[in-house]
Amino acid sequence: MTIMPQLGFQNIVKGKLSVGDQFVESKGITILVGLTDQLRGNIAYNMTEQTAMQIASKMMMGMPVASLDDLAQSAISELTNMVTGNAATSFEKEGLRVDISPPSLVVGEQFRAKVSSTKFIIVEMVVDSLLIELNIGLG
Repeated sequence: MTIMPQLGFQNIVKGKLSVGDQFVESKGITILVGLTDQLRGNIAYNMTEQTAMQIASKMMMGMPVASLDDLAQSAISELTNMVTGNAATSFEKEGLRVDISPPSLVVGEQFRAKVSSTKFIIVEMVVDSLLIELNIGLG
């Protein structure tokens, strides 16, 4: 909610909350970020390829994005890095040290990623009508 307006997104709404069981099913683009130190776990940002291209275009000052090329992938990965880094900084202010791993971007719809060994929280974020699913597994 803090980072997205800085990138030019106007309407940021928290969607529904739910609980997942170990694995997240890819919607097309999944970016994995690990959490270490006092707070450990994984976050899997999940979205369609079309959503990823629209977000990348916005991050690149409206430059048309016809495919999810290296530049667009870099933009999406940087978005997840910024959002997760901002959350880590917020936890740090509360006295909880959190380090994050570099984002790993996976393309494809026919896979599942293990986010947690048990249950995890699914938070939908709707950004200018684009759905981003945050799958947060802490342990």
